[in-house]
Order: sequence, then structure tokens, then C-alpha cells
Amino acid sequence: MTVLWQEFAEIYRYREMLRNLVARDLRARYKGSLLGFLWTFVHPLLMLAVYTFVFSFVLRIGGENFAMFLFVGLLPWQFHVQSLTIGSTCLVDNANLLKKIYFPRSVLPLATVYANLVNYLLTLIVLVPALLLSGIALTVAVSAFPLVVAVQTVLVTGFTLLFAIGNVYFRDLQHLVTVLVNLWFFLTPVFYGLEMVPASLRPVFLLNPVTPLIEAYRAIFLFGRWPHWPSLGAVALAGTAFALVSMAVFVYAQRRLAEEL
Repeated sequence: MTVLWQEFAEIYRYREMLRNLVARDLRARYKGSLLGFLWTFVHPLLMLAVYTFVFSFVLRIGGENFAMFLFVGLLPWQFHVQSLTIGSTCLVDNANLLKKIYFPRSVLPLATVYANLVNYLLTLIVLVPALLLSGIALTVAVSAFPLVVAVQTVLVTGFTLLFAIGNVYFRDLQHLVTVLVNLWFFLTPVFYGLEMVPASLRPVFLLNPVTPLIEAYRAIFLFGRWPHWPSLGAVALAGTAFALVSMAVFVYAQRRLAEEL
């Protein structure tokens, strides 16, 4: 635990660097494009327009407001996926920086997670008006959103730390991550609701820690209900424990980081 506290203290000392790396990642995301940072809003708007057209006029499946059902689940899923895929290569991609100056190496995967978190939070500027225009009224349950997104951020941080350090020693991991998230997608109720899964298989699907999170987002945004607290609490406890273990593994494995890079 002492090593972990020392790492957290170092991260706090370099918090300004962390903030600058987050800002750099956000600027670099659409660097050179005509609309630049406006793509943060244009991209989800285009997604929503496509889903609305396809599921309202072409396929006509999923019932009323299926496009919003899908949109609410897809936005946090993208936060999850982008953090893992980009984070898995963040140490290798910044090898030159790591060899030149000292800073806590965990700052790089953390910056990836926080940049994607900011990007997700900005998409709420599109999501909330879209919900209201679709006739979906927000209730007091939406006040649980900060808690749900905090739980997801802790969970995502654990996976990103582990994948980032793992990719340094096993370079094939970055390709395996792409396969993993594709498989993970179909085991997560993004395009479907958990109630559509056969009752006998639901316990298996609930082992997926992202499932209660997607269900929680839909509860507070679409259905005006509070999240299922026992499920969310279980993910919070397990995610925190997992993030701490991942940080401990990261701190231990980073000792040979310069040699491997």
C-alpha cells in the first residue's frame, strides 16, 4: 500500500502535467480537420441522425425511441472502448518522451482516460436536448449520473492501466484489445436491453461489469428511474479493487519500462 500511496502522491504533484496532457489529447483528436473541436458535437449528432433514420424509417425495430435507447447506451460504450484502445498504446507511442524526462508513467494512461471522459461529458450537450425533443422528460434520477460515470471511470482506469503496461511487454496485446472489445460489445446490452437476454443467461451477462453501467445510464436518462443500487454498488467495489490492483501491477512493471521501450 505504501508504494500505491507514493504513486498517488506523485500523480498529484504532476497534476498540472496531467491536465496539459488531457488538453493535448483533446486538441490532437481533430487536429488539421476543418471543423476541429466542433467534431466533438458534430459526430454524435450525425450518429443520432443516422440511427433515427434507420430505426424509425428503414428497419422499424425496437419500438418507439429505439434510436435514443441505442444512443444512450452507445455513448458511454465509446468512452469505454476508446480509453482501452488508445490507452493500450499510450506508453509505446510516447516512448521518446518517457526516455527524456521523469514523470510518473501512470500519468499517460490516466490522461487518455480523462480525455475520453471529457469528450463523453461534452456529448451530453447533444444527448440531453435530443432526449427532450424525443419527448423523454428528465427526472430527479438524473442526479445519479455523476455517481454512475465516476464508477465507470474507475473501472475504465483499471483496464487502461493494465493494457497500457501489458502492451509494453507483449506488443501483440494492442491487436488483441481490438478483438476483445469487439467480442465485449456483443456481450454488453448496447443494441439490446438486458430483458431480451434469456433468464438462464442473465447471470452470465451480469458478470460483465459494463452491463450494470449501461443499464444504469438507461434507467436515469430514458426511464426516469434510479439505478439498481446493489448492482451499481457491486461494480463500484469490484472496480475500485481492480483499479488498485492494476495500479500496483503498473508500478511494479514500470521498473523495466525504459529497457523494453
